[in-house]
Amino acid sequence: MESLSCLVLKPSPPTRLFFPPRIPQMALPGSTFVFPFSMDYQLPITTAKLALKPIRASTSAVPTTPSTTSTVTSSPTAASTKKVLVPIGFGTEEMEAVILVDVLRRAGAEVTVASVEPQLEVQASGGTKLVADTRISTCSDRVFDLVALPGGMPGSAQLRDCEILKKITSKQAEEKRLYGGISTAPAVTLLPWGLLKRKRTTCHPAFFDRLPTFWAVKSNIQVSGELTTSQGPGTSFLFALALVEQLFGESVAREIGELLFMHSADDKPRKEEFNKVDWAVSHTPRVLVPVANGSEEIEIVTIVDILRRAKVDVVVASVEKSVKILASQGVKIIADKLIGDAAGSIYDLIILPQGGVAGTERLQKSRILKKLLKEQDAAGRILGAVCSSPTVLHKHGLLKVKSQDSR
Repeated sequence: MESLSCLVLKPSPPTRLFFPPRIPQMALPGSTFVFPFSMDYQLPITTAKLALKPIRASTSAVPTTPSTTSTVTSSPTAASTKKVLVPIGFGTEEMEAVILVDVLRRAGAEVTVASVEPQLEVQASGGTKLVADTRISTCSDRVFDLVALPGGMPGSAQLRDCEILKKITSKQAEEKRLYGGISTAPAVTLLPWGLLKRKRTTCHPAFFDRLPTFWAVKSNIQVSGELTTSQGPGTSFLFALALVEQLFGESVAREIGELLFMHSADDKPRKEEFNKVDWAVSHTPRVLVPVANGSEEIEIVTIVDILRRAKVDVVVASVEKSVKILASQGVKIIADKLIGDAAGSIYDLIILPQGGVAGTERLQKSRILKKLLKEQDAAGRILGAVCSSPTVLHKHGLLKVKSQDSR
């Protein structure tokens, strides 16, 4: 039986997503939070359409962010540029942070990723290493149109304990500018700062009982005046699009959703699985995710984060000369190792994230990766690719008599 060269998964009917808050992999000195080792909570089924009711929709132009991937464009002016702050700290949830940054930059926002730690490099809750644009101290005198807090533990506690961030966000609320938080951030960060008063609020179900009972709402997205809150990694896209709509308007949010292939829960499945093969391993699965400058950050982080949640041993390997890569929307990610150092191991699955034009070409030109892919195919082990990356497999002759769907 042929081995798969491109994973094409048949989606199941709409199900309840659950993403338990990440259990800290490293203990923080002086932390006052204690979490059980497993917390299984279900989120409500997402039935929200792409168009959410705007709170303060802007008709201003949306500037274009230089990138290898699609960005919504119109006639930009310096005055209309929306400035957004996304703070990160040790233990921030990487999916929530990266999806926020990516989606907002696609809409044309000028997003600053600021570290609340002494260093710019931050290890997220699932082990992904992100590099901030600046330290939070450089943002204290700046004015932002939006301050958006990702969740994750102990990341939300790190944000909560940052006095500079507290002052920035409190001033944001006082001056009636947009602010928000997702997952653990509303209960762990915004609540102690007193920024949820008289606001309808949602958060991760594991922390829901911390919210004031009368104002707590069990919904995927909750917009209450200038405050927007959401439940967790599975609602990150809805959260980001709700913020885009408030900054730029409904049409921009809808267009971004279409670019990202966002679909509501009542959409019919658009993919089928071809050449179906049942496969399993008797050991901890080992997966290689090659990355390059220009790779799509959402696809890198979501693939790695979800696989690691499933206890898969994931290695992120850079095909560049450095382990630090600059992704398509400007997010800086540090790979686990260089592709040459990763080449000595055997992987149950090698999966290529989208790279846009530049990133895909860089993956394709890597001789070490080409050799790995051919050896993987010859050994009958699984290959996978997302979006434009099946072209890499095609160029190397690995899609012969195989079906693919890169929609």
